[in-house]
Amino acid sequence: MALTPNSPNADNSMQALKQYGSYIVTAILLALAAYFGWTYWQNNHARVDTVAADQYADIQQLNEEVKLASQNPDLEAEAQEALTQSRSQLDKNIDTLVSTHGESVYAWQALMIKARQQVDNDDFAAATETFKKALAIDLGDAGLEAITRLRYAKTLLAAGDTDAALSEANNDMPSSFEASQQELLGDIYLAQDNKDSAIKSYSNAWELLRSRQETRAVLALKMESLGITAEPIAEQTSLVQEPSAPEPSLVMDTSNEVAVEAGQ
Repeated sequence: MALTPNSPNADNSMQALKQYGSYIVTAILLALAAYFGWTYWQNNHARVDTVAADQYADIQQLNEEVKLASQNPDLEAEAQEALTQSRSQLDKNIDTLVSTHGESVYAWQALMIKARQQVDNDDFAAATETFKKALAIDLGDAGLEAITRLRYAKTLLAAGDTDAALSEANNDMPSSFEASQQELLGDIYLAQDNKDSAIKSYSNAWELLRSRQETRAVLALKMESLGITAEPIAEQTSLVQEPSAPEPSLVMDTSNEVAVEAGQ
């Protein structure tokens, strides 16, 4: 039977609607707001990531062009001028990306490229400032932070600031970076004429590499220069053995920072 306004059940329903209707409407509005807010965030976030990715792609391409041109020692005056302009444009593009998407991994990668350019030009003071900016980016990735800190310390060492380099290199780092850390500490101690500490750090690095059956010819040469014969490290022979994560190199190469050097 249909309810009429005079029906007791109708009165109860109307009373319930009056009592709880505002809560129901509020819940619906909150649900809609959450849905549209999430949709907006996804669309906007994706758009921002796309813009940053496109900007970084342009930076990467220009960087490759600059690197290629720089390898030619016989550039004519016009080509030299073009190279200078390309370097200037590269710096501007990097600064623009960092200013607009400074908390993204693309900004971090761009700063690594900039630091590489500065190190190649022996502008260590500028490179240290660039690394400071990169360290200030919180990407929530201990590996990327370790890469940045190790390179920062290496640049400080190249600039002759061994105390600052030692302080940076002594920071806690993921285990996969410990061999590189110990090798760099050896370099720093050697620059400070602390031969005993250098030998200890180089030996630590070698043993860490031994545990992963990896070898580094340059490290072996460093040890030999201090009168240490590096015991050969046997290569992995099993075809089914899972390879360990490669140790990050301290060479200033930024062609594929995230995937290659992090070794993750």
